[in-house]
Amino acid sequence: MWRDAFLIMQKDLNIELKSKVVFNQVIPFGLVVILLFGLAIGKFDSSSLSTVGGNLSDAGLLKDASAGLFWMAVTLSAVIGVQRSFAIETQDQARDALRLSALDPAGIFLGKAGALLVELAVLESVLALCAIFLFGMQIAVFWLFLAASCLATIALSAVGVIYGALASGARTRETLLPLLFFPVIAPVLLSATKACEAAIVGQPSSGMIWIEVLAVFSLCYIALGVAAFGSLLEE
Repeated sequence: MWRDAFLIMQKDLNIELKSKVVFNQVIPFGLVVILLFGLAIGKFDSSSLSTVGGNLSDAGLLKDASAGLFWMAVTLSAVIGVQRSFAIETQDQARDALRLSALDPAGIFLGKAGALLVELAVLESVLALCAIFLFGMQIAVFWLFLAASCLATIALSAVGVIYGALASGARTRETLLPLLFFPVIAPVLLSATKACEAAIVGQPSSGMIWIEVLAVFSLCYIALGVAAFGSLLEE
């Protein structure tokens, strides 16, 4: 299983490195989304390059909302990453070849989730720097922010692969995937936002409960994917 997972992960990452879709489309989309969120709350202040806000109240509001804006941008961008992950399997009957390859379905799931996790990690690194620069987001407890980001990314990747496989065979997969993806990922988005807010304000004790919630959701989604991906692939 782990050998097959590594092969699938290596295949997907090699394709992305050659196509550069993550760098040319997903990351720019995430930057545009997080910038528009900032503009919706405030406006650029020419006297300050570190915050987006016409006055101090706007800057404070953006700083307080920075964790939520960050995760909303990540989640919206993740949909493009998931669609891309299965778009490469729908060309030239690659999905049929994948089914006939005798690879372990659990390994295929873990490999595609691992590749998506790496892509989202790169996206989150860029968007976090953008949020720090634009919103003045300051992380007081870095390990808590990192733990929340890792667990939330694992959950996003697992859910994305599960519902990406479910929606990839539909004619309306471009619109079906968001309808399936967002309701399921809402608890992860909420927990990640709360944990990151605790990391920003420097209250690790209040953030640990959300870390536990993220860990439970991540394990559940991974277990579901390992158990059910074979059936989803055949369907």
